[in-house]
Amino acid sequence: MPFAFAGIWEAWHNPEDGKEVDSCTIITTDANELMKAIHDRMPVILPASAYDRWLDPDAKPETLQGLLGPYKAKDLEAYPVSTYVNSPKNQGPKCLEPAQA
Repeated sequence: MPFAFAGIWEAWHNPEDGKEVDSCTIITTDANELMKAIHDRMPVILPASAYDRWLDPDAKPETLQGLLGPYKAKDLEAYPVSTYVNSPKNQGPKCLEPAQA
């Protein structure tokens, strides 16, 4: 099932050359129980019910704070994948295939 990460973006002018820069970041949080075995942080995964609230340009930061916690571990699955995923040129279902033992 598709999901969305919480992120922020901004367009700003580089003070060194005056050029406009578009920048973005994915927000992270503490790892849930499933992810702790892999890393101590994980992306903030937004439930579908929060998409409109997160994308509302008039939303106050304090109303979004509650969305920034770890996603429910029971709703995620983790398994090893091959090093095929290490290249950004590789796309598609093969990236999701479990690694061969």
